[in-house]
Amino acid sequence: MSTSTDETRAVMSAYLQGHGERTIAEDAVFTVMGTGEEARGRTAIGQMLVDLYQTAFDARAELRNLVVDGGSAIAEYRFVGTHIGEFMGVPATDVTVDHPFCVAYDVENGKIVAARVYFEIDALHRQLVAAQGK
Repeated sequence: MSTSTDETRAVMSAYLQGHGERTIAEDAVFTVMGTGEEARGRTAIGQMLVDLYQTAFDARAELRNLVVDGGSAIAEYRFVGTHIGEFMGVPATDVTVDHPFCVAYDVENGKIVAARVYFEIDALHRQLVAAQGK
């Protein structure tokens, strides 16, 4: 049975309200498309997000646009925050970052089962390296 647009919208709404534990499948896979890095399983995905948003950065994802169809969602965000810890070999710079990114989600049986993250990691890294040299 395919996932309806209404069910997909409900899952995404709960996820965006911070209910990842209820909305991410136990065996979900989040892939950072620029690097091929994968987080497999709800626990690993949660840790990946903590590492990025709370350890390397004090940051948040600001939703700009969400498009939902049966079993699929595309979200456009801005990654906004401060670089507070090591990221890609660059120690904390306290620089403020604001970078766009997009995520394609797959939803099945009321859960997010996969996400493909499109993020200009090289551009973010270059900004941090430049700030490190100042």
